Amino acid sequence: MSDAILDRELTYLPGIGPKRAEILQRELGLKTWGDLLYRFPYKHIDRSRLYRTSELTSDMPFVQLRGRFLSFEQMGEGRKRRLVGHFTDGYGWVDCVWFNSQQYILKTVKLHTDYILFGRPSVFNDRINIGHPDIDPADTMVLSKMSMQPYYQTTERMKKAGLTSRTLEKFTSTLLKQIPSGSLAETLPGDIVTRLCMVSRDEALRAAHYPVTASELTQANYRLKFEELFYVQLSVLRYARLRRGTIHGHVFSRVGECFNDFYTNHLPFRLTGAQKRVIREMRIDMGSGRQMNRLVQGDVGSGKTLVALMTMLIALDNGYQACIMAPTEILAEQHLATFCQMLGQMDVRVELLTGMVKGKRRKAVMEGLQSGEVQILVGTHAVIEDNVQFRNLGLVVIDEQHRFGVAQRARLWEKNTTPPHVLVMTATPIPRTLAMTLYGDLDVSVIDELPPGRKPVRTIHMYDNNPDKLYQGINGQIQEGRQVYMVYPLVKESEKLDLKNVEAAYVHLQKVFPLYRISMVHGQMKPSEKEAEMQRFVSGETHILVATTVIEVGVNVPNASVMVIQNAERFGLSQLHQLRGRVGRGASQSYCILVTKYELSADTRRRIDIMTETNDGFEIAEADLRFRGPGAVSATHLTLPTILRV
Repeated sequence: MSDAILDRELTYLPGIGPKRAEILQRELGLKTWGDLLYRFPYKHIDRSRLYRTSELTSDMPFVQLRGRFLSFEQMGEGRKRRLVGHFTDGYGWVDCVWFNSQQYILKTVKLHTDYILFGRPSVFNDRINIGHPDIDPADTMVLSKMSMQPYYQTTERMKKAGLTSRTLEKFTSTLLKQIPSGSLAETLPGDIVTRLCMVSRDEALRAAHYPVTASELTQANYRLKFEELFYVQLSVLRYARLRRGTIHGHVFSRVGECFNDFYTNHLPFRLTGAQKRVIREMRIDMGSGRQMNRLVQGDVGSGKTLVALMTMLIALDNGYQACIMAPTEILAEQHLATFCQMLGQMDVRVELLTGMVKGKRRKAVMEGLQSGEVQILVGTHAVIEDNVQFRNLGLVVIDEQHRFGVAQRARLWEKNTTPPHVLVMTATPIPRTLAMTLYGDLDVSVIDELPPGRKPVRTIHMYDNNPDKLYQGINGQIQEGRQVYMVYPLVKESEKLDLKNVEAAYVHLQKVFPLYRISMVHGQMKPSEKEAEMQRFVSGETHILVATTVIEVGVNVPNASVMVIQNAERFGLSQLHQLRGRVGRGASQSYCILVTKYELSADTRRRIDIMTETNDGFEIAEADLRFRGPGAVSATHLTLPTILRV
């Protein structure tokens, strides 16, 4: 059996033609029969049941009626002009409303003729309305054969050209009729299909568009998702094998003066067993003669930065330079300050390169990199600019790696003839099974212990109907010399969402705490203004930082002891955990206050309970995976035909 039929161009599918084929290619990237076949519906709706008009209410989803139009009338003027059709099934009345295509409806829909009506009911002027319903002659509809109707994504340009979801459905139906049943070749090994009790590829592709039952759709989706993930995994593993076999790396054969001096005289605290294990794994990688490509993931506060610094010192001991790239200027500056503090009086030159480093200072850094005098460079995206040249770059560390694109990370590889070793770090714990999928081309190390002496952050759930109690607690912490984060989901007030916002909170809190200094940070501010406000808080000049989630990563203020998250029900587990990680970095007891509305769904209440029950980021990541699923696994969508041709 062959899939050659899927390579035919869409112009050869009955009903499409050159003009429609051009629109489909431009708007959806569809060029061949195979492209159309793999353009799956985004939802299915059960069309097997008929409702009576007397049953309809405004909170119902899509419904289906059988009856007749008794009259049409045009109402309103200008943009508000609408066509209203009065429809009855003998049990009651429904008003069908059209704002567009009014003349088309008047020409094609006949009075006193049976139709199947399909749409979502609503209430206007105490009458049930259905806006722009689907209408089909009753004698052409066999409900038992169309129990699950597919709906396809379209664009505005397509709709203007008459290419609606219903049109795409007809194209797909025609396509499947052109392909003989059972003729699509199997692409998975037979033993896998049998062992996992999966339907065949041919059956899955047909049922993905036109399932008879919800169970059949579930089986089809499972088969197709498994197949895509299976080939993504094969592609990733093949790439990893190719890289490990062909890409050679610098050989770091010794641990010398820099590392030993730091370990003996400057180590800020005793290494945990997990930190020692990860450093040992990287030493083996960097001495093997192949390029290290390793992901280190660890919970907030687990000591990833210290591990990165000690790995850099190994690079220095072998005559190479090291570089760390951070997603924000403030995080880069904090890394610089941390490194300088940890290294003390050691003879190691560490420099900063960000967009804010200009003039003579920037020139000195660039010259120091080329001469090799700058041994460790801390920077942002600025370090990947073409004019940034190293003398001998041996190790690249990428912090918060998910904030950088693949192309951005790859540009650092080009800073040396022999690619440098690569260490990527993330403070967002990822379940190991998912990490193997997301980062199959990386070796994964986990720091799963916290340094001794860290006090766990106490997480408390409060309702928003008692702000005075919250303000009393905040006041008490500030009186003790601490600082406070207050995070809100919105920047400005929204007419659609009943949520608290930063700008209103900033004004309100100035009245509540007139004696305290307050900073405000959000993503709509100019970068220079945002950096200035952040620095005021970091330096201790302000007591309270009112912000959106822009502070989720890259802020290290040991004196901050309270994180208040307003409308916490609007945030996911991973984001709540990241925000909580902004506190608990000093010696004092820290608190995370989750403020929500009183009425919460069961899932939301469970999320809040998980946050109050545990501080373990990996446990939270596993729970998040159960709640939300894995999401998009591959950054680049790989269709099956593409994979098979690789």
